[in-house]
Amino acid sequence: MKIKLWDLPLRLFHWALAASVVSAFVTAKIGGNAMVWHGRAGLAIIGLLAFRIVWGFTGSTHSRFASFIKGPAAIKAYLRGQWHGIGHNPLGALSVLALLTLLSIQAATGLFANDDISYRGYLSALVSSDTSSRITGIHKLLEPLLMILVVLHLTAIAFYTRVKKDNLLMPMITGWKNTSEPVEPPRGGSFIAFLIAVLIGSAAACAASGALLTPPPPPAAEETPDF
Repeated sequence: MKIKLWDLPLRLFHWALAASVVSAFVTAKIGGNAMVWHGRAGLAIIGLLAFRIVWGFTGSTHSRFASFIKGPAAIKAYLRGQWHGIGHNPLGALSVLALLTLLSIQAATGLFANDDISYRGYLSALVSSDTSSRITGIHKLLEPLLMILVVLHLTAIAFYTRVKKDNLLMPMITGWKNTSEPVEPPRGGSFIAFLIAVLIGSAAACAASGALLTPPPPPAAEETPDF
């Protein structure tokens, strides 16, 4: 049986987030003038994550957190091979939450970080130089952990595709999945809900960019000495 699993907004979010993370990683390694784009990629990630949080409550059935975040009993059943369902399995759901949480922390710390040369995060003016340096240390410290989670995510997809013959990639492209499980048609995820999620995501990115901060006063003009 073929069912509609992932809705279009979720699929767009997934690929936009992947592109933004790759962009942030590459520009950070290039450094220099590319750091401007690193910051912009960070803003995109913040906006996308804010969108995902809203969509996790207002999206269609399988996009909602309540549909795939399970308790210890479901995890035990999955480890015993007794879990049946579609979408994220209980362990996969935990890995997704871990990845989204770490991305949120990484993007948030990047707003206050600096590269000790010319680039400063969009909100670094809100903290002292010492605090910005400490936050920069956290930002750099979390990068390897984030890369590990990304690699594990990709490895799990490859494992399910090659070993378990369960292609997780195609449903995230087409939205459709073949399953033998009886599943009710997804509900929710209206255009109004999508519009609200987009507006909240855009507002989060705008706020993170420092657009709401009061600009510093211009430097005082030097008085011309009276000879």
